[in-house]
Amino acid sequence: MSKIEDVKVLVETGKSKKVAAAVQEALDAGDKAQDILDAMIASMGVIGDKFSSGEIFVPEMLIAAKAMSKGVEVLKPVMAGDGSSSLGTCIMGTVAGDLHDIGKNLVVMMLESAGFDMIDLGVDVPADKFVEAVKENDNVVLVACSGLLTTTMPALKEAVQTVKAAYPEMKVIVGGAPVTQEYANEIGADGYAPDAGSSAAKAKELIGA
Repeated sequence: MSKIEDVKVLVETGKSKKVAAAVQEALDAGDKAQDILDAMIASMGVIGDKFSSGEIFVPEMLIAAKAMSKGVEVLKPVMAGDGSSSLGTCIMGTVAGDLHDIGKNLVVMMLESAGFDMIDLGVDVPADKFVEAVKENDNVVLVACSGLLTTTMPALKEAVQTVKAAYPEMKVIVGGAPVTQEYANEIGADGYAPDAGSSAAKAKELIGA
């Protein structure tokens, strides 16, 4: 089994204490940092699918994400050195009236791992705060809004439309349990990710990375 396969298995099984060493071994064996990262993102995709289908639950998802972040810590200095620069800044927050942060935190981890500089606004974020954050930060290429309650769907719509009114060119991605692709289209979002596992691929697709 290749070293990269080892890393994938360790991420999927949430072995955070062993991941860093396995990533280092893969690097030492000559595997490219980007390939190792892609493998870990693929593992989180598998975890995301299992989560979506109800095979695993939030604790397992968080354990896998923690394992991945341990691996990413080893890769970061290597990737910073090999010229793979940031994809740009992403502003992320859970919309006004919603205090859920587990899904959001997972997405922040996934997007950070994929190469975005993340600005996490936290939970219960009013629409205009997303706009302020775009204004205050350099090189913002993406705004990510999360909503996990059906009651906060209007706040999600307001967040997307407020950002779009201020920055028509800005790419906005949305997600959360009650959100669907149809709803994302309806409120004018550029993209929708059904779960944290698929958020990184969608985010990169939106900015053309």
